[in-house]
Amino acid sequence: MRAIMRRLDFHFDLPRELIAQHPPAMRAASRLLVLDAAAGTLRDLEFRDFVALLRPEDLLVFNDTRVIPARVFARRSTGGRVEMLLERATSGNSALLHVRAGKSLRPGSQLALPGGHSARLQSREGALFRFEFDCDVLAFFEAHGQMPLPPYIDRPPDAADRERYQTVYARVPGAVAAPTAGLHFDAATFAALAARGIRHAFVTLHVGAGTFQPLREDDIEAHVMHAETIEVPEATCAAIAATRAAGGRVIAIGTTVVRSLESAAAAGKLAPLRGETRIFIKPGYRFRVVDALFTNFHLPESTLLMLCAAFVGRERLLAAYAHAVAARYRFFSYGDAMFLTPDAASMDRS
Repeated sequence: MRAIMRRLDFHFDLPRELIAQHPPAMRAASRLLVLDAAAGTLRDLEFRDFVALLRPEDLLVFNDTRVIPARVFARRSTGGRVEMLLERATSGNSALLHVRAGKSLRPGSQLALPGGHSARLQSREGALFRFEFDCDVLAFFEAHGQMPLPPYIDRPPDAADRERYQTVYARVPGAVAAPTAGLHFDAATFAALAARGIRHAFVTLHVGAGTFQPLREDDIEAHVMHAETIEVPEATCAAIAATRAAGGRVIAIGTTVVRSLESAAAAGKLAPLRGETRIFIKPGYRFRVVDALFTNFHLPESTLLMLCAAFVGRERLLAAYAHAVAARYRFFSYGDAMFLTPDAASMDRS
């Protein structure tokens, strides 16, 4: 009989004042907690020390998704206000959205949008609402939307968030939440990586709003992951193969990269992949592709915390989080970072 993993097994106490409400003055001006699971050590460093932890044979893999200004406010025909948060565009003028309204919407309801546009509700699909717009969806949100800051940031977005809640290498529009591990990297960091001969590659995973949804089941095996669109290109697979041949490490910059690469290797061997993933990585998972992980701190009881626990062990990870709280690290999207290296128990190199 399997041991049941409970949601509360991944809880930790976090003082609210440690949740970063604004980005640091400069992207690279953050702290870095280094957890080496094999050695059982923790080190308090700065992000500027990260490049020195790497080897010339290593490969960094980034997520090049671009955050859409995904939140808009609409009006019903009766004048009621409706908050709309884009989950993903499904065609040029059709999209799935999260909706908050005083009264429930029915299929056929038409909403007045900023800029003189409109959208009509087609159907409800679980927790999401499918709307047809009178214009191109992505172009509309780029022109009229607000940056969708996470729910734990207790302020409205400002002009600076248009730049800072976006990686400097963001390229492919489609995310409604940033791949936040990448927010620390700036042009100077990429120059330092190049000077050491450290290469990089890209995947695309369009982060959905579901990334902030709490687990509702006590037994985590009952949790069903939301779908997210991914692409792992041939060039990245080739770069990983070359890194392996040279004895280097594949280092994921963020949990979205882990989920992308491990999805692409789900059949046993890494191969290009374009489609959707619902992969849920939790303790007991054996990693096929990723050798080290650079990541931000994650929410208590979240699937991303569980992914990190699978990588370095639950007890080690929660001890590191307790240390981070005591040392007053800044948490979550605009906060500080961790660099995780696992022990052999979590690796599958067969």
